[in-house]
Order: sequence, then C-alpha cells, then structure tokens
Amino acid sequence: MDNFIVSARKYRPSTFNSVVGQSALTTTLKNAIKSNHLAHAYLFCGPRGVGKTTCARIFAKTINCQNLTAEAEACNECESCVSFNEQRSYNIHELDAASNNGVDDIRSLTDQVRIPPQIGKYSVYIIDEVHMLSQGAFNAFLKTLEEPPAHAIFILATTEKHKIIPTILSRCQIYDFNRITVADTVKHLQYVAEQEGVTADINGLNIVAQKSDGGMRDALSIFDQLVSFCGNNITYQGVIDNLNVLDYEYYFRLVNGFLKGDVSQSLLIFNEILNHGFDGHHFITGLSSHLRDVLVSKDPQTISLLEVGADIGERYKQQAQLCSPEFLFQALKISNGCDIDYRQSKNKRLLVELALIRMCQLADEKKKSLLIEEQSAPIQKVSVESPASIENKTSVSKSPTVHSTPISQSQLKPKENVVDSKPAFKRPGSISISATNTVASPQATYSEKKIEVKVSQNRSFTLEELERVWQQFAETIPEQGRMTSFILSTRPELTSANTFELTVSNILQEKELIRLQPDITEFMQQRLQNSKIRMTIKIAEETEVQRANSPEDRYKIMAEQNPALDILKNGLQLEID
Repeated sequence: MDNFIVSARKYRPSTFNSVVGQSALTTTLKNAIKSNHLAHAYLFCGPRGVGKTTCARIFAKTINCQNLTAEAEACNECESCVSFNEQRSYNIHELDAASNNGVDDIRSLTDQVRIPPQIGKYSVYIIDEVHMLSQGAFNAFLKTLEEPPAHAIFILATTEKHKIIPTILSRCQIYDFNRITVADTVKHLQYVAEQEGVTADINGLNIVAQKSDGGMRDALSIFDQLVSFCGNNITYQGVIDNLNVLDYEYYFRLVNGFLKGDVSQSLLIFNEILNHGFDGHHFITGLSSHLRDVLVSKDPQTISLLEVGADIGERYKQQAQLCSPEFLFQALKISNGCDIDYRQSKNKRLLVELALIRMCQLADEKKKSLLIEEQSAPIQKVSVESPASIENKTSVSKSPTVHSTPISQSQLKPKENVVDSKPAFKRPGSISISATNTVASPQATYSEKKIEVKVSQNRSFTLEELERVWQQFAETIPEQGRMTSFILSTRPELTSANTFELTVSNILQEKELIRLQPDITEFMQQRLQNSKIRMTIKIAEETEVQRANSPEDRYKIMAEQNPALDILKNGLQLEID
C-alpha cells in the first residue's frame, strides 16, 4: 500500500510560474535574479497558507541554479537543483523560530553563517515564524543580519509582521503576500481534481474557496477531506453537508419571504436553521453577505464583485431584479444592526427574529409609500368657459371673413380664469383654506376656484399640553408591552419655546426613540398646531448606585440614603443577593 501524500504537499509549487495568486511578487523576485540585484535579507509576510515558505524555497533553489532558463526559472537538472529536490542540499538551511527562539539558537546560526556553500553561490537561511524569536534572540541577530558574509542570504517568514521589532524590519526587503482570491483558488482546485481523477461541482468548489479564507493550504486540506467523504464525485450538497455550511437556498427563500411580507415563513425558516445546529450569529452574518451579493448583482459594473458559481450567480441576478435598492439598503441596515447588538443581547433568538420581522415590514412600508404617491398625484387642469364665450368662439370660427381691424376687449365675451389647484395631500403642520366653487356670469371677469394654501403654524403650547399629547402618542404606538411602558414612563421636558427633550437611561432606549423620532415629531406638530416643534434625546448620567460594582455596595449606598432599609432588612432577616 503506497503512502498517501496530502494534496498541499503533493501539489506544492516548484517554480515561480506555478505559484498561485502572487504574480506581482514572483515577477519582482525573477527580475531581481535576472539583473543580479539580490538583497542580503528578505522578509515574507502575509496570512497563513498563501505561499511564503514555498516562495522562499523556490527563490533559494533558483539563485543557486547553474543553468537558469530564459524566464529566470530553475532548470531542475543541475546538481544544485537535483540535490534541493531530493532534500539533501547543504546550501539551503531552514530554522523553525517557533521551537528555536532562544539566544543560543541564534548564536549557533550565526556561527554556521561563516561556512561558505559547497555547491553554488549562496547559502540561504530560511527562518520561519520569525516573530516567535525572543527579544534577546532578536538583539543577537541584528549585527549578523545587517552585515552578513557575501555568500549568505536570509529569508524571514512571518504571519504577524507587527510583532517584529523595527530594527529587524529596517534591515530587510519586505514582501507582503496577498490572500488568494476565490477565482484563483477554484481554478487551482479544478486542476488538482483533474489530476486526481475527481469530478467536482464548480459551486461546491466555490464553497471550499470561501471557507479557506484566501489560504491555498486550507483549501487543499478541505479538498482531501471532501474526497474522503464524497469519493471521486464532489457535489454541492456533499460539500455543505460535510463542512456544515448554510445553503444558499435558505437565504433565497428568506428574501422572497421579505418581499411578500410573510413573517410566518421567515420565522419558520430561521427555526429550521437553528434545528440544524447553526448559530444565530453565523446566520445573521450570512444573511448580510447574501443581501450584499444581491445588491452588487443589480448593477453590471459591480457584478464582478460576486464570488460564486455561474448557476448561483444567475439566481442572484434574478432575485436582484425583484428587489429595489431602497429595500436592500434598509434590510442591510437592519441586519448590520442586529450583528452589532448580538453579543450584548441576552435573548439572542428574539433579537434575530425581531430583525426578520422588521425586514418583512419593509414590503408593507413600500406599499404605503406607493399609495401616498398615488393619492398625491397632480390633478389635471380643466378650464371652464361660459356658454356665451363658447358661442362666440363658434361663430368666429364659422365666419368666412377675417377682420383687418383689431377687436376691442369690450367686444369679446369674458372667459373663466381658472387657478390650478394643489394636490389634496396635506403635510402635518399645515392647514388648508378652501373657498367655494362659483361659476361667474357672462359679465363677470374672473371666477373663483378651490385654492389650497399651506400656512406655517406657530401656536404656543404649555408643558401640560405637551404631556397630554405625549400620552396620546404613547397609546397609538403599535408595539405592546415593555415598549409601551417605556414610552409612558419617559416624560418630555421643555428646553425652549418649540423644543422638548426626552431623557433615556441607556443606548438601546436611545436607538428606539431615534427610530420613532419622525413619527413623534409629526404627531406633536399636528396635535399642538406648531410646525416648528423639534425633539432632542439625552442619555442620563449614571447615579452613584448604578456605578456600584457589587450588590453589597449598592445596598450600602441606598441604606445611607434611607436608614429604614436596614430596619426592614434586619427585621425580616433578609440577605443581599
């Protein structure tokens, strides 16, 4: 039985051209080799599994190759290349700084640097995970790194550049490796699957690429895992089952439910997702990503940002045609707010369900806005003329002769003068003054039509009137229970003639009032007949009791303010909890 070699090792790149997703860096390194502009120290930094150590080994093999190709690639035929491929080269030394991070390890390395190479021009020292070196090891390494022998080249690799001291950074050429894109990962996975004789669904490979988060080593490890699970036929369903990934289908069904305003369907889908063992936070972040993908699918210029397979990409396009940009903007705002509040919430399921309900209500709000637009459509202008004027026009049009002299104004019959009316829709804070419709007699010069004039109101009001109208608003809000109690318990205070202020105790109450602010202001302006009314919100400062860290401290402060608490506590033999 042959020993199995994982794909991450079996298909590890051996030339610059075979490195995936780092074309800019490999081109720079090849040009440096061509022009013989080699630095004495390099720092390769970037996320895990993007090719840092691989590029370091290729670079070390190439600079020692005795027969470089025209493209500055190693020939893989000379003694230096063969010894490297067979892992018996004495010119390339690798040090794991995670386990050799002391001062003695670095001193042993610096002693070894003095020995010239046996074959080739350079002795290359690759130090992996260099950020794990201790402070003393870094200091012991500084002098050798700054002025090494002519035959020595250092290549440092790290995933955490910020942990390396500046004196080391200043002595190296720094190369930042990028995360490998989804498209490049899928393309390489297709190549590996073809070499291994595995049939792989392109949508499934897209899931693997997204799960790997830009790391090729992670992607190849997941690929091996899927081959063990699915055999030689990797399907989309097999991928989501093995990796425990939420299916796109859930999100497509949810958005369709939002557009219909179907609250029941949305809550049942979320319950089904929870029953499959998925976390609510994972669900809400996935929903935000789905809404984002639908949004970028609406515009041909941004559709390139969609990193999914062709079949699922077509479904995104179809759903994007059903969603308006306003709906997507509001839904993204709701899901993002739920994501931010998720960790602080004690009832996490209820928080997500409320977000789903609000998204379902977006469709009803759109219908209401369309109804208002229809009601406020401009009325067609109609001109009314007297019968005598109509007869005069008819007689003039039938006359075969044309007068050469001008006709005086007194010879003409008067015509109705019509004033165009405004739409019947009235904004809060305005009143309409209407006059009766009258039809003028033939001798009249003008007729009156219905006229609507918007007048700015500025009626003064008292605090008692403000509190009475505030009580009326609290009784009209649709939410019941805690929200109604909160509104009723908050009392407005007049800060100026037209401005009132509400004091809340925390940020969540402030967010809720900000959401209701347009409705509150409109209600107040209409009931108090003052279009200049404005509302402000203030968070109350913490009291001494609230700032106390423990129940005992809070009780002590309260007992000092009210000594009767001690009598009650001792009489009933109560304990502080």
